[in-house]
Amino acid sequence: MDNMKVTYEAMLGLAAELVLDDAVLKFQTEQIHSAIDKALAAGDEDTFYRLAKQLNALKG
Repeated sequence: MDNMKVTYEAMLGLAAELVLDDAVLKFQTEQIHSAIDKALAAGDEDTFYRLAKQLNALKG
């Protein structure tokens, strides 16, 4: 029974890590999108390209 508890806790931990990773990715993506919008509005081409590169790196 202890072996099943350890397995369950490990799987629960992995599931929590996946949820957290997804939330962080969504937050970072939203932040970059917002910064890209500001760069476009300001006509800041260098910042736009830098942020677009970061966004593409996040998407893997």
